[in-house]
Amino acid sequence: QVQLVESGGELVQAGGSLRLSCAASLRTFINYYMAWFRQAPGKEREFVAGIRWSGGSTRYADSVKGRFTISRDNAKNTVYLQMNSLKPEDTAVYYCAAGAPPPGTAQVMAQKYNYWGQGTQVTVSS
Repeated sequence: QVQLVESGGELVQAGGSLRLSCAASLRTFINYYMAWFRQAPGKEREFVAGIRWSGGSTRYADSVKGRFTISRDNAKNTVYLQMNSLKPEDTAVYYCAAGAPPPGTAQVMAQKYNYWGQGTQVTVSS
């Protein structure tokens, strides 16, 4: 059974940092494109960051570029999201996702991902 388990979300002040982790039970983790999405109350789920199996190719939403960094440790089947300079508008439930979207804009589409975690709440106070 495939499981993605996120951790690391909590309440933090604006300007602070958090690191989210996603542990995957995928047998062939290295074959999957991994991504983080987020969903704020009343809004649609949106792409935040993604990373290829090699870790050499990453993609970010414009709203987080320069502040967030995605990375992965294939030996540990874990993907991370380092979030710096957090803003109140970053408040959301953050989800880890695994899939095989084709290169390009498909990587930001939630429907291209097969597996999802349960989410972890990040709250940034002003």
